[in-house]
Amino acid sequence: MAHVVASKYCLHQPLYRQSQVYGFAGLELERSLLAQWVRASDRLLSPLVLAVRRHVLGGGHLHVDDTPLPVLDPRRGRTRAGYLWTYVRDERTWGSTQPPAVWFEYSPGRGGEHPRRHLQGYQGVVHVDAYAGFNELFGLFSHRERKARAGPARLKRSLCFAHATRKLYEMHLALRSPIAAQAVERIDVLYAIEREIRGLDPEARLRERQARSVPLLQELHTWLTMQLARLPASSTLAKAIRYTVKPRHWPALTYFCSVGRADMYNNAAERSLRDVALGRRSYLFAGSDAGGERAASMYTLIGSCKLTGIDPEAYLRHVFERIADHPINRIDELLPWNVRLPSPTEAVREVALRHPHARRSSRCRLRRQISGRTSANCWTKPAATSASDECHRSKAPPSP
Repeated sequence: MAHVVASKYCLHQPLYRQSQVYGFAGLELERSLLAQWVRASDRLLSPLVLAVRRHVLGGGHLHVDDTPLPVLDPRRGRTRAGYLWTYVRDERTWGSTQPPAVWFEYSPGRGGEHPRRHLQGYQGVVHVDAYAGFNELFGLFSHRERKARAGPARLKRSLCFAHATRKLYEMHLALRSPIAAQAVERIDVLYAIEREIRGLDPEARLRERQARSVPLLQELHTWLTMQLARLPASSTLAKAIRYTVKPRHWPALTYFCSVGRADMYNNAAERSLRDVALGRRSYLFAGSDAGGERAASMYTLIGSCKLTGIDPEAYLRHVFERIADHPINRIDELLPWNVRLPSPTEAVREVALRHPHARRSSRCRLRRQISGRTSANCWTKPAATSASDECHRSKAPPSP
């Protein structure tokens, strides 16, 4: 089961392809049987997924993003859009010892009600892009909606500076614009500062940003505003600059300079979606909403294993061997950062100790193939010769 789940969600091998691989090895495992194993694995691992969720939402900083996941719609004979939302807790950039983890959640749509439901009761800083569906999380309602959805903002928004940089860089590649090139160079200096202070404590990061990054950001905003006034309002370069300097975006883009624990970019969330993007190219779509929810659960555990730096398949095997008899009130002991998995050398040694005859039997098979023996046990001593055999052997004429 661990191999099937890891192959599907970590190595991006659909179940029909795994069934073919097992068939080549002489094992007839139908795709329906493998699908039953995946469903059973999802039910078995659900307490662990909830434990990861509690850990992710227990911090004060989140990296959030979403990606489409096509879902089969049999009634219309085509797929419809589902979405996977990723919530990453990764505090290593400011020297925290809390283990990193990622929690995925599936939804049949992309409306703002889904992240609002996922983060219900959460308070802290959320690193996001400028997608309008996140606005109601931060109390950013239009004048028409403000009366219907009144209430204090529970979350602080930190916009990803990489999105603003990407828009300017695309203009530089497409138009060879010197304005876009200079803007990217100015932002690169800010990235260099972030690389230097990565891993420092929050107070040291805040001091460095206040002393070095804030003046550069003020100069960048002034310079971009001047360039925007010289460009046609409908040009693509003006739209890219306007994304950065608009009053609703700039305070959130520069929020990292007011809190040492905040990050300048949302790369942690984007990295967590790589497995989903690679798997989507292999299995193309999920069979149902339930399949999307199972994918979210498996990506949660596999993504957390990768952030922790352990082998996802070895971790799943470790959990499957123990979770049935493990007390539910101690489920945190089976989280990826709390288990100790043997190294590859230790794993081989453990298998050898469990099966002391495995290595000997493999040598036996090799010797039988070479010598053409068909005996069941190649270590059987030859039968003792009788006295008559010795007599006939002594009377035999010498070889020429």
